[in-house]
Amino acid sequence: MPLFFSKFAPLVPRLRRLSTAAATAGGEDPKLSRIADELLALSPAELDDYAALLRLKLRLSLTSSAAAGASPAGDAASGGAGAEEAAAVKTAFDVKIEKYEAAAKIKIIKEVRAVTDLGLKEAKELVEKAPVVVRAGLPKEEAEALAAKLKAAGAAVALE
Repeated sequence: MPLFFSKFAPLVPRLRRLSTAAATAGGEDPKLSRIADELLALSPAELDDYAALLRLKLRLSLTSSAAAGASPAGDAASGGAGAEEAAAVKTAFDVKIEKYEAAAKIKIIKEVRAVTDLGLKEAKELVEKAPVVVRAGLPKEEAEALAAKLKAAGAAVALE
């Protein structure tokens, strides 16, 4: 089952109820109502494709979780009750080398080269600038994997 549909499946009945309630109230925007009806009519595969297209149009990361994308819809549906929770959830992380042991410098430079596609000179200069951000805006899983690699090489790493 596509990721988008599996994450948003619980919201479909709620959206249908909201759509019905808005239709009976009579104060709805016809354009928005039409869009909502068309989205509810999409198949799971089409919903997944739509989610990917929307992320591209909004210049969001394609690897960002669908749950993070669900929070605006959930907040709008609940009247913004969870706005503080949505703001507290962090979706992008920076991997920062705080310090490193001199004996491990070469291993760290090799790891930095592997993950950043920098040349030897640029990677060496980057590592020597510690504390420095190696990669920014990574999803949590990727950031933790990179941090583990750098720690194994001998660097003190922080996720921000």
